[in-house]
Amino acid sequence: MENSGVFIYIVIIVGALIGLWLIFYLIPVGLWFSALISGVRISLLQLILMRWRKVPPNIIVRSMIEAHKAGLGDIKRDDMEAHYLAGGHVEKVIHALVSANKANIDLTFKMATAIDLAGRDVFEAVQMSVNPKIIDTPAVAAVAKDGIQLIAKARVTVRANIRQLVGGAGEETVLARVGEGIVSSIGSANSHKAVLENPDSISKVVLGKGLDAGTAFEILSIDIADVDIGKNIGAQLQMDQAEADKNIAQAKAEERRAMAVALEQEMIAKAQEARAKVIEAEVEIPLAMADAFREGNLGIMDYYKFRNIQADTDMRNSISKSTGPQDKKKK
Repeated sequence: MENSGVFIYIVIIVGALIGLWLIFYLIPVGLWFSALISGVRISLLQLILMRWRKVPPNIIVRSMIEAHKAGLGDIKRDDMEAHYLAGGHVEKVIHALVSANKANIDLTFKMATAIDLAGRDVFEAVQMSVNPKIIDTPAVAAVAKDGIQLIAKARVTVRANIRQLVGGAGEETVLARVGEGIVSSIGSANSHKAVLENPDSISKVVLGKGLDAGTAFEILSIDIADVDIGKNIGAQLQMDQAEADKNIAQAKAEERRAMAVALEQEMIAKAQEARAKVIEAEVEIPLAMADAFREGNLGIMDYYKFRNIQADTDMRNSISKSTGPQDKKKK
């Protein structure tokens, strides 16, 4: 009996402790008391309902206390809960509003929540508005009019534009526009020496183009950090063009040679064809002479005269062949 009584007593104590923990969990008395002594009015019922709405009461209460102490009394608890349920960061928004208020930056709760829901860090944006950020651009290669390549690096000092954070372009767009401006400025220079002597001319030209339009930043300055000489692109292009012209000339010469060889082969073929016709005609001469003998149109004396003429012609040809250029030199 005594053991059972002790057991029941222990169960009662454990149940009381669990019940007390549930009461303090569901009814955050500590948060309510902190809000009360900080001057923030919020009921215990609202704290209980926050837990049922899956909203952490500690985040909302701490944010309300911070806003009240900073003098931001126009922020309502329902707006904070709605922003949390929308997936926003309530504490960052309040931090940003407090920082903006201290720095005299016009930033409303509605604008801050819109920036936060857009995926940007609103607190970091406010800090960047107070303390400008320096962005180092990657190396940008450009060619001056004299064909010399220059490689430039720049440092861009930007300040966050609060009103353009929603829908404004990011750092990548700013870097791309600055790089494009550097290429255009160097490309318009008559000589690379002029750019090396006066690199701040690039900054003035690029800065005057309004590259921060439509971005979430305001460009304060563009400073050329380094300018190096690259390749002689103009000479390289001329060499490539000369090589291409040489290849074209060689191709045309090869084409003309092939046409000449083809023409020569065609002439040889025609000469061979003509010689074949001559041989064919010479073969028909004896037949024609035989027909002339049979028909009485050629006599024996005429035949002997023809043979004598042919013999004289062969002798002259043999003499002319034996008397060449070497024999003439000897003479």
